[in-house]
This record gives sequence, structure tokens and C-alpha cells, in this order.
Amino acid sequence: MLTILRRWLVLGLLLALVTVAVPDSSRLDADYQLLKVEHAQAVERPRDVIWMLALGSDARRGESIARSRADSIHLVGVNARTGRGTIVGLPRDSYVSIPGFGQDKINASMVYGGPQLTARTVEQLARVRLDYVFLTDFSGFAGMIHHLKGVRVDPPQAMSGVGHSFKDREQWMNGSEALSFSRIRYGLPGGDFDRSLNQGRVIKSGLARAQGLSAVPGRFERMMLSALSRMDTNVSPAQMYRLGRAMLSVDPSRVRNCVLPGGTGTAGGASVVFLDRGALSRVMGHVRRDATLRGGC
Repeated sequence: MLTILRRWLVLGLLLALVTVAVPDSSRLDADYQLLKVEHAQAVERPRDVIWMLALGSDARRGESIARSRADSIHLVGVNARTGRGTIVGLPRDSYVSIPGFGQDKINASMVYGGPQLTARTVEQLARVRLDYVFLTDFSGFAGMIHHLKGVRVDPPQAMSGVGHSFKDREQWMNGSEALSFSRIRYGLPGGDFDRSLNQGRVIKSGLARAQGLSAVPGRFERMMLSALSRMDTNVSPAQMYRLGRAMLSVDPSRVRNCVLPGGTGTAGGASVVFLDRGALSRVMGHVRRDATLRGGC
């Protein structure tokens, strides 16, 4: 009980600090964006369930992270009541309908309209109501892992690329290594599908690491404040509080990680992924209301 009370008190202090620590939404040098997804109508859903769209931008130095193609796209759902969650990866080359722009690769939606348009695209595709979009780029991703003092990841096979090599056993990865592991696709049996699955593994590992660190009073809150100092957000302190509590309440061992299946082909002369719409409907039908996946992808 004392631990719970202490966490509430510290998070209450964090709320007060957030009101002065969060930068203006006009910042151009932010490493991260955390945006509330706006909806025209309220949709009834259990308050314990939160859906976030996690995006990794492939922006290079000097480019806008919010107007470059999305290099990684994951739906992250958590159920604070049951402690369960699901990570659903969408291959970046998935050929989908982008509202207002017709058919194209899903990662092009950020170029057309930023993360909010990507959120609308995913909502239309998956029939899920998103609460938040979280966006970062390569350096921001590596920085997050650095602030966690590394993560423990179990690669499914030996692999190498993007400057690093990994053995097929559980190992600690620093920010640079975790970024490389998340970007490798050549040499993987499933190519970009396996790459997306590996990105989900890193997300789970990051959640587990953050929860472990949060056991030290004030540690998790200090990391959040460090991130907030480099964040562009339209999320209110109350919403930030709720989101932080929900993420801390989920058991990483009860979070399922999957990638939507599909087949490769061409459209407009470009290589694309045609998602298995039956699998998409089945998976999202399971997880939409309670963020709990029953069965596999």
C-alpha cells in the first residue's frame, strides 16, 4: 500500500512539473511527438483500454520527423484492468487506402499529412479508435534505449547488418544496438515482416525495462521528465498521467507481439505488401475492445 501511495504522490508531482516542462507544440527540434488523436464523435469503450500508434520516422538530419516516411508502424493496446496488452505490427509497405489520397503505401501517409493522417489511415484500416500517436526518429529511438540503460532482447536467430551483429541468444543491447536490431531485414526469412516482429520485441523489452526501473522511487519519473524536455505534445497533464499509469500497470509477459500477415506484389511499379484482410479482421476483432489477442496473427 505504501508503494502505491508513493507512486501516486510522485506521479502527482510529475503532473505539476509537466505543466512547465512540456515545450510548445511549435517546436521543430523535438526528438519525440506524443499527440492525442482527435475525433469528431466520442466512441464508447472501457476506460481501462488505451490504444496508441507507435511510429518510427526514417527522417534524416535536417528533415522533419513528422513529414518523412514511417519506417515502423505498430498498434500498441494496453488493458490496465487485466494487465494484458497487444502489439500489432503493420508492414511499412502495406498497400492501403489513405484518406484523401487514394491507394498508396501506408508509410507515405506521414508525408501527405503527418502522424495525424497516419492515425486516420490506421483507424480506417483496422477499425480501431486510437487515443494517442507516439512518433520518434532513429536518434530519438536510440536515445530512449540509452535512458533506459539498455534493454534485454532475445533475437530469434543470428543476424547482422546496420553496423552490428547479434547471436541467437538473449543479450543486452544499448541504444545503437537496439536501433540496428530493429532495422535489419535482409537475411531474415520473412524480410520486413520479421523486421516488424523484432521491433515489437524491442517495444516489449523497453516496457519491461521501464517497469523494472520504476521500482526505484523517482527513477521512472525522472526519465519521463527527460523525454518531456524534448517532446512536442498536445496531451494534457491528466491524460499524460493516465497514460503513464496504464503503461506501468501492464505485465510485459502478458503482452502479445504479432505482425499482420500478407503477400508481396507490385502496384504502380513499386514493391508493396497486400495485407491478408481476413487475418486483419480476425485479429482486430479479438483485440479491439480489450487489447487482448486470442490465438495468433
